[in-house]
Amino acid sequence: MDSKRWERVREVFERALEVPTEERSAFLSRECPEEPDIQEEVESLLHADEDPEEILSGVAADSFDVLDPSGRPGTRIGPWRIVRELGVGGMGIVCLAERADGQFDQRAAIKLVRPGRDSASILARFHAERQILAQLDHPNIARLLDGGATDDGRPYFSLEYVDGVPIDEYCREHHLSVNERVDLFRTVCSAVHHAHRNLVVHRDLKPSNVLVDRSGNVKLLDFGIAK
Repeated sequence: MDSKRWERVREVFERALEVPTEERSAFLSRECPEEPDIQEEVESLLHADEDPEEILSGVAADSFDVLDPSGRPGTRIGPWRIVRELGVGGMGIVCLAERADGQFDQRAAIKLVRPGRDSASILARFHAERQILAQLDHPNIARLLDGGATDDGRPYFSLEYVDGVPIDEYCREHHLSVNERVDLFRTVCSAVHHAHRNLVVHRDLKPSNVLVDRSGNVKLLDFGIAK
C-alpha cells in the first residue's frame, strides 16, 4: 500500500472509530462513495478493532505490527510485569499483568497504544478514556488503577482485571431464567446510569463490553469511544 493511500485509510479509520458501531456502515458509505477499496480496508480494520480476540489478518496485519514487544511475557511496564496478551485491537493492546515492584500482590489488565498508532487523534482518544475511567467509581464498572508511559513513551493505563465472560455467553452457559437475566440487565443499567450522572455516554454497549465473573458479578468495560 503506497503512503498516500495508507494516509487516506488511516484518516477514515480514525474518524470511524469516533462513530458508534451501529452507525459505521452508513458513515463509510457517505465518506467513501467512490472508494470501495478504501472502504473495504477500513472495514477490515474496524472488524479487528471490535474483536480483540481475533488475530488480525489481511490489510490489518499488513498495516500494523501485531507482535508488539510490550505484550511479551515478562516485559515491565511501570510497576507491572506482563503475564500474557489478552487481546489486540486496531488502536491498542490489552495484557494481563501482575504487580512486580514487591509492594503487594495484584493483577491488572494493562491497556496501551500500539506502535505506529500514536497519532494525535488516537492519543487524544486514549487520554480521554483514561480520564473518564478516573472519574467513575461504581462497583459494576472496571476501575482504573494507575497510568503512565512505557519506556518508549507510549501511554498506558491499568484496570481492574475481570476474569469473566460476555454477559450473553454467561446467560447461556448458566441457563439463566428470564428473571435472572433481567436482574443482570438491571445491574448493567445501574452502571450506565452512574456514567450518565457523571456526564459520560459509553456509546459502545454490547455483550463483549459487559463481563460477568464466576461469582455472577457484572463489570462494564471499554470506554474507548465514550464522550
